Amino acid sequence: MNLKSVHNVYFIGIGGIGMSALARYFHAIGKQVAGYDKTATKITAALQHSAIHVHYDKAVDLIPKQFLIAKHTLVVYTPAIPKGHQELQYFINNDFTVMKRAAVLGLITIDTFCLAVAGTHGKTTTSAILGHIFKASNVDATSFLGGISENYHSNLILGGDKTTIVEADEYDRSFLQLAPDIACVTSMDADHLDIYKEKSALEDSFRAFASKVTKTLIIKYGLPLKGITFGFEEQAEYQIKNIQIQDGIYIFDVQTPNNFIKSIKFHLPGKHNLLNAVGALAMANEYGIPLPSIAKALLSFKGVDRRFSYRIKQHNLVLIDDYAHHPTEIEAVLASVKEMYPNKKILTVFQPHLYSRTQDFADEFAISLAKTDALILLEIYPAREMPIEGVTSQWLLNKIALKAKQLVSKKDLLMHIKKYDADIIVMLGAGDIGVLVNDVKKGLLNTEKQNSEN
Repeated sequence: MNLKSVHNVYFIGIGGIGMSALARYFHAIGKQVAGYDKTATKITAALQHSAIHVHYDKAVDLIPKQFLIAKHTLVVYTPAIPKGHQELQYFINNDFTVMKRAAVLGLITIDTFCLAVAGTHGKTTTSAILGHIFKASNVDATSFLGGISENYHSNLILGGDKTTIVEADEYDRSFLQLAPDIACVTSMDADHLDIYKEKSALEDSFRAFASKVTKTLIIKYGLPLKGITFGFEEQAEYQIKNIQIQDGIYIFDVQTPNNFIKSIKFHLPGKHNLLNAVGALAMANEYGIPLPSIAKALLSFKGVDRRFSYRIKQHNLVLIDDYAHHPTEIEAVLASVKEMYPNKKILTVFQPHLYSRTQDFADEFAISLAKTDALILLEIYPAREMPIEGVTSQWLLNKIALKAKQLVSKKDLLMHIKKYDADIIVMLGAGDIGVLVNDVKKGLLNTEKQNSEN
């Protein structure tokens, strides 16, 4: 399909993080854009502020009339949309061009030099760092991100039509639609077993993705792929060395295949974020951006929304918000918190995401969540799934070897957080816990204000 011939682009599930980036892109290049989503969010509000029509009831008569002309309209949907969705069925039954988000992103990358970041975790931060390196180094690239960049307050960084930076999503094997020239694989831990069933099938899909790379594949050291490696290990071709922490900032050196760069400064906490930074550094360096420019950009990188985002940062009270929803990610976040705040009491609030993921990794969740001082568990966020008999948050809670733990409803969350009187509160999950964070922040700050007045 020739995207240049499309006049209108209609999105079913426009509020999704990947979908909204595409919507912003098509709007920016002059297409008429509109869409449906089931829930109003900050993302949909921002789209509407940009004069993109969004409605929240799945009804064909709410779709603007110009989008109902099949020959002029491309319809994009996300796999999270049920096949029986009223609007989706209308477009299919009336011979519209209907494509999944990944296929459309694939069409965009075919005509560009594409840098793609894949991995079961780390890809959002790594691709955001890479997009920032290009922008800060005045190298044109349009970046499609899986999170909101704190530097640009957007999941889209515009920069011409010759080079693209994309987050390569392994869910539903979506990344196999891309046409990567340079790619990075950050991790290959078991995940999305509702799709893959076995870890070996997931690994096979990453090998298939790697085989599509036309120029350079960069991998975290130790992954079962062949490519240029990065990591802390001496054998890594991009090796992180001489790590220090000064005033909450990482300072480190990197040995590259051909050079050595000293005293890179990076603000994001956690060793996993150092790996993300050096994965992006390797990609940018292999593309041809000079190391001093990359180091300067790393210093000014502010992070990604809901990736170790500070909502409150006071001497006696810290509230951290993070998207972590896999045991490995939870463990990395909690290790980072302990590194930054040794000897402080940590309360973790976790909302499990998907019944299938909770079932598949229950024992691993129990181990990672036991590494906090106290735990509040919320009910499982179902997303696209129906309940699985016996798989509940109470079932998971019973597996966790921790004395200070409880299951709490969302409406009672703030009250129970206050009871723990923790120094550090960490809220984790990929469901609607990100919305709850704002209410918790307001409640805690109001309590602080009242206590100071008394």
